[in-house]
Amino acid sequence: MSLRFGGITVLDDVSFDAPRGGILGLVGPNGAGKTSLFNCISGHYQPAAGSILVDGTETVRTPAWRMARLGLARTFQHPALRLDATVLENVLLGAHSWLPGGPVAWALRLPTTRRHEREARARALELVERTGLGWAAHTRADELSHGLHKGVELCRALLARPKLLLLDEPAAGLSHAEVEQLIGTVRAVRQEFDLTVVVVEHHMGLISALTDRVVVLDHGAKLMEGTAAQAQSDPRVVEAYLGKEVGAGEPA
Repeated sequence: MSLRFGGITVLDDVSFDAPRGGILGLVGPNGAGKTSLFNCISGHYQPAAGSILVDGTETVRTPAWRMARLGLARTFQHPALRLDATVLENVLLGAHSWLPGGPVAWALRLPTTRRHEREARARALELVERTGLGWAAHTRADELSHGLHKGVELCRALLARPKLLLLDEPAAGLSHAEVEQLIGTVRAVRQEFDLTVVVVEHHMGLISALTDRVVVLDHGAKLMEGTAAQAQSDPRVVEAYLGKEVGAGEPA
């Protein structure tokens, strides 16, 4: 897949597979194209060339709202929450992809819609309890920390009943204890819900502990693919992150 903005190539013929039920990491220095790649997969950007298959279905030119119905959910670098709404209300937004009926049915509060609403609310409460946010279910989002916003967004994504979960820098701004909790939560929900997970992250401790394989991007191109340990010991990856080493006799 390739992505261009005008004359600038953002992604250059990037290709990889995310095995069903696995956890794949996307890593690389700032500006490598990781989030742009996520935006292509989720339907927010349209690639200039190439193909994207989600569970065997071609999704290029599929709008983002329809991707949710195909089983894709994602989080963002900066949590996109309604700050004036409660945690539970924010999480319930994730049910839009599977709740039946339309505006008329919901306005009339038909018995069927009320039943589905109770189901969605019960499921949302279960998710916030599971992720340690049960105490804040009825608290407004603007009263919570950035780290807790990340947990709310994860719950909202899970309520969408995804097959493919995209996590964009989920550990950003989290404490060490919160990162450890996040690792355990992602492992648990991956197994329970039979998810395929793709995670963009700079926190290499999380990537090493969580992922089965990683794809390293640099300047919009795929640099290598392998395990996290292989990536961390690859000279090309070290150079991409730290810059080319200064040789003997060269000015620093």
